[in-house]
Amino acid sequence: MANQGIRRSWRIAVLPGDGIGSEVVGATLPLLRHASQMAGLDLNWDMLPWPSTAWHEDNGQMMPDDALAQLSQYDAMLMGALGDPGPTSNPNRYLLSDGVSLSPLLTLRKGFDLWACERPAQLLEGAHQYLADDRARDVDMLVIRENSEGEYVNQGGRLHRGTPRETATQLEVFTRAATERLLRHAFESAQRRAAERKEKGQTRHFKRLDGSHATSQVCLITKRNALPEWGELYTEVFEQLSQRYPDVAIHHELIDAACMKFVQAPWQFDVVAASNLQGDILTDLAAILSGGMGVAPSCNLKPDDRSVPPLFEPTHGSAPDIAGQHLADPTAMILTAAMMLDWMGVEDPAASDAAEHLRRATEASLKARNEGSTLTGTDNISQHIEHFLAQRQEALTP
Repeated sequence: MANQGIRRSWRIAVLPGDGIGSEVVGATLPLLRHASQMAGLDLNWDMLPWPSTAWHEDNGQMMPDDALAQLSQYDAMLMGALGDPGPTSNPNRYLLSDGVSLSPLLTLRKGFDLWACERPAQLLEGAHQYLADDRARDVDMLVIRENSEGEYVNQGGRLHRGTPRETATQLEVFTRAATERLLRHAFESAQRRAAERKEKGQTRHFKRLDGSHATSQVCLITKRNALPEWGELYTEVFEQLSQRYPDVAIHHELIDAACMKFVQAPWQFDVVAASNLQGDILTDLAAILSGGMGVAPSCNLKPDDRSVPPLFEPTHGSAPDIAGQHLADPTAMILTAAMMLDWMGVEDPAASDAAEHLRRATEASLKARNEGSTLTGTDNISQHIEHFLAQRQEALTP
């Protein structure tokens, strides 16, 4: 994506959250600082104690009433994890229901209208390859999940609760406006990815319906055979928008077939667009294709308004079974920080450089571990990546 201007300074709200969140964030920030200094990036952050279960225990809520107002003053948000704080060995720990502990995620997404959730799936060298087919090394897709409506609008209720006649209803809501912005973003992302590959001397080919080939693709996911109302709305808007992007190949899959083909031939996908629930499922599957939840980054953003702070978070949870033991692998958190730097790089070339430094060092660490290193634990892995960062800095120093 072309630079939209030059920014020289960035403020980040760091939200460690629960469980291993503070551990992976603590391992990531020194690396983020090192990579930023190497690139000449002016990056500053504040560590916030909320949202978190600990904040709830002290204050009766996951975050203050003016949380959105406070966070709106930052350029981006970097979150560790939310959920069970652990350790699970302590039956008397302060434990909240998922509906309470995870509620800040929906509050932040909806409060800032972060309507797109992006999760890249690219198998870095050294990451575990779960599929036996050698072509799985070429997996490089971006799954874009609609994040503002659909199946997660939380509209519904329980009638005759607790009786034999109890009835639960859950309403799905889909609008043309949200559908259009999601799919437009998918097409523009496909064009951007093709341009980036071209700059690197790389090319991918995707088959069009007429048998010709394009260098990018958008695959729409629905279940329009069983859920025809919103499925057909998505399909109609998709076909209309595709006329504006003739250089992008288009494809459609039903969600069940898409899950199968993600496993059979994931290298055939480029950009994938899906509804809230279906995208939620597909992004976890895509994470496995890129090496597992432990190396999978993600972000929630408002692509049409860069003044709104996006939320960057790894895909794993709070891992209460290992919380407090410094056993967590911080790789997903580190790659999430690199994804944040990529987002900043649209306006600040130094951020793009910092992202490359951080991602290269992380990939080198993954490769070393794959070649026999027994390195484990948050602190050890962080120090290992710091070593590769230092080596990279030395190699780049005149």
